Amino acid sequence: MSIVADQIRKVDAQLDRVQLAPFPYPADENLVSAQHAKIASSLRIAELQALVKALSTTSSSSALLSGGKISRLLEQADLKGSVQTEENEDEDEDEDEDDEDEEDEEREYKNERAGVNAYLKNYERELEWLLVSKATVQTYGLILNTLLEQTIPLSDDIWYWDEVLGSYTYSGLYTIQTSPQRLWDWGKDIYSDSRERLVHLKEAPGSAVRKGGRDVREGVAGQWSMFYGLVRESIRERSVVEVQKRVMSPVALGRSKAKMNQARLKRFREMGASGLGVLMDEALSFDIDEEGAGLKAEESENSEWKDVVERSVALMDNVLRNVTALDQGVSDFEDTVFSSVEDDPEISSADNSQASRTSKVSRRLQYILSTHVPKHITNSQKLVSEYGRPSRLVRYWLPASMLLLSSSTILRILVNRKAEVLTWIRELGSTVQDFWMNWVVEPTLKVIGTIRHDKDSEVAIMSKESLKGDMDSLERMVVDFARDNPEAANYGTGALTDSQITEIKAKVKAGDLTPVLRAYEKDMQRPFVGTVRGDLIRTVLIQVQKTKVDVEVALSGIDALLKSQELVFGFLGLTPGVLVCFATFRYFGTLLGSRKGLRRGERAGRTARVLRNIDRILTIATPTQNNLLSYKDHGLLLCEVHVLRKRAHSLFPGDVEREFLEDVGDLCNINSCIQVQLKVLERIRWSYGRWLR
Repeated sequence: MSIVADQIRKVDAQLDRVQLAPFPYPADENLVSAQHAKIASSLRIAELQALVKALSTTSSSSALLSGGKISRLLEQADLKGSVQTEENEDEDEDEDEDDEDEEDEEREYKNERAGVNAYLKNYERELEWLLVSKATVQTYGLILNTLLEQTIPLSDDIWYWDEVLGSYTYSGLYTIQTSPQRLWDWGKDIYSDSRERLVHLKEAPGSAVRKGGRDVREGVAGQWSMFYGLVRESIRERSVVEVQKRVMSPVALGRSKAKMNQARLKRFREMGASGLGVLMDEALSFDIDEEGAGLKAEESENSEWKDVVERSVALMDNVLRNVTALDQGVSDFEDTVFSSVEDDPEISSADNSQASRTSKVSRRLQYILSTHVPKHITNSQKLVSEYGRPSRLVRYWLPASMLLLSSSTILRILVNRKAEVLTWIRELGSTVQDFWMNWVVEPTLKVIGTIRHDKDSEVAIMSKESLKGDMDSLERMVVDFARDNPEAANYGTGALTDSQITEIKAKVKAGDLTPVLRAYEKDMQRPFVGTVRGDLIRTVLIQVQKTKVDVEVALSGIDALLKSQELVFGFLGLTPGVLVCFATFRYFGTLLGSRKGLRRGERAGRTARVLRNIDRILTIATPTQNNLLSYKDHGLLLCEVHVLRKRAHSLFPGDVEREFLEDVGDLCNINSCIQVQLKVLERIRWSYGRWLR
C-alpha cells in the first residue's frame, strides 16, 4: 500500500461523509414515498449514482484508476451545464369545489409537490458535484503518483554524477564515453552553420565568387568548392570563439558538463518535490471531522467544499504547467503556482450556476488528463534524457567496440581449437556427472540404507566370523598342548578330564595362557635344546596366534564403534557433495536472481540508508514560521517515505509492519513540527533496529 493510496482513500472517505440535501417535507408519508419513487424512476440519477460508485476508491481492489478510465467516466456523465428537469403531470383539478378548507389543502399539496421536484433538481446537482469531486480525487492521486514516479528515480542519476565527479578515473572514462557524441554535435553545428552561410551567399544580390576566371556558382564542382570553403571558414571562426575552452583539458570539460547536469537534475528533483508537497498540503483539504456525523447540504455550502474542489483542480493544473520549468527557482515556482490559482479565470464566482460550475470542472479535468499529464511525462522524460546518466549505448560502446573488433580473432581461435573445446566440454560434463553420482547420489543411497539397516551399507574393517575362528583355533592349540604336557598345566601326568579342559578353555578366552608360558619359560633356559628336542617353536607359534587374536579383539572394538556411528559417517561422506552443490546453486541463484530482488541483509541496509536520508532532510530543512517543513522538504520527505513503505512489506512481519506503517504515517504528518518528526524517526530506529541490521 503506497502513501498515495492512503491519501486518496482518506480524501474519498471525507467526501463520503458529505450528506446530500435532505427532503424538505418529511411530514407527509405520501410525499416521502413519492420522492423515493421519483428518485428510483429517474434514469439520470441512477446513472450518476453508478458513476459516483465507479469513481470511488472502494470500487475495486486498487484505489487508483487510470487516466483513460477517469476521462471515459466523465464523458459518460455528460455534464453539459444544465440539469435535466422533469415535467410534472398534475392531476386534473376540480374547479367546482366550494369548500375553502379543501382548496387550502389542495394548494398546500401542490406546493409540496413542487418542493419534491425542486428537491430532485437539487439532488441531481449534488450528485454531479459529488461525481466531479470523486473524479478530482482520482486525478489528484494520478498526479501524485506521477510526480513520485518522476522524482524518486532522479536520486540514482544524481548519485551517478556524484560517482563521476568523485573520481578522476571515472571522469576520464566519462570523457571517453561521450567523445563520439561531442564530436557528432560539433560536426552538426559546423554543417548547419555552413549551410546557413551558403544559403545567405546564394540569396545575396549580385554575389559572385570567381576562381580562376570562372564563376564558382556555375557547376557542381564549383558549388562543392564554395561549400568546403565555407566549412573551413566556420571551423576557423569556431576555433577562435572556443579558444578559451582549449585552456581546459578534455577531462575538465567533461567534469564541467557533469556538474551542470547534476545541478539541473537537483533543480528538477527539488521542483518535483515542491510540487508534490504543494499538492499534498494544499489540495483537497476539506477540514471535515472524521469522527463527526458529516456535513449536511447547508453546512457544506458554508464549508465551501465545492470551492475547495475547484481550487484543487486549478492547483493541479498550474503545478503540472510549471513543475518542469527549470529556469525558475523553487520559491518562484511556488509563488507562480499560488498566484496563478488566485487569478485563475475558470474559478467560478458566487454568481455562476451550480450546473455550469460542474461542467467547467469536468472539462478541465478531462483536459488535464488528456493533455497536461502526458505532456508532463514527456517533458520529464526529455529532461532526464538530457541531464540524466548517459544511455547504455554511450556507456558501453567502448567495450562493445573492442568485443566487435576482437570477435574475428576469438572466432578464429575457437575454429582452430574446435576439437580441444569439444573435449573440454565433454570432460566438464563427465566430471559433473561423476561428481553428482559418486559424491551425491551414492552417499545419499548409503545413508538411506543405513537408516533401513541394509546389510550392504554396514561399515566394517573385519569380517564377522574372523575373531570367532581365530579364538577357537587358539583354544584348540592350548588344549592340545596341555594334553601333551599336563605337568605344565599343574594337572599331574595323567590324562586331562573334561572339567580341566573346560577350565583351560575359559582361561584361554580370558587371555590366560599359563601352560604355554611355563613351557616357553622352561625351554628358553636352553633355547637350542628346546628348539631341537623341546616345545619352544610350538609355544612361540601359539603366542603368535594369541597376538593375532588380541589384534582382532582390538579391531572388533573399533568395528563396533564404527557400527554405532554408522549414520554419522554416512552424513560425513555426503557433506562434501552437499556443500559443493549448495555453494554452486547459491552462486548461480545469486547471479541470476540479483535483478529480481536483493537479499534480506542488503534490503535492510538500503532501508537504513533511507532512514539516513530522512534524518538528513529533517536536519537541514529550513522550517517555516510555524516550525513546519516547507513544501520542498515535505515533498522530499514523502519521496523517501514512499520508498520506505514499499520495502516494509518484505522486511517486517505482519504485526510489526502495521506498527511500522503507523509510525511512518506520524513521520510524514505535515501538521507535526520538525522536533516531533525527529523524535518519531528516533523511535523508528530503536523500535525496528532488529530488522534493520
